[in-house]
Amino acid sequence: MTTKKSRKTHTTEFKQEAVLLAAKIGVAATARDLDIHESQIYDWRNKLQQKKRANQPEAKIAAELAKLKGQISEQSEDLAILKKATSYSAKNQK
Repeated sequence: MTTKKSRKTHTTEFKQEAVLLAAKIGVAATARDLDIHESQIYDWRNKLQQKKRANQPEAKIAAELAKLKGQISEQSEDLAILKKATSYSAKNQK
């Protein structure tokens, strides 16, 4: 009768650290040191890269939003100055 080995579950933090270590010392050495299969490291690396690529559009949108908010703020200030100038010139014309 064979017994099933229970699967090891690794935290996200562990996976990220393993990928970083693999980038420094190589995948094979990292796999040996951590007693895991090389394919796991490759899989974790690919998933992290996909996650980063998926987040890039969100970062671009956030940057564009910040830029537009700044433009709105500047235009609001300009409008306030123009309103004051208009009311001042209207008072002086009388």
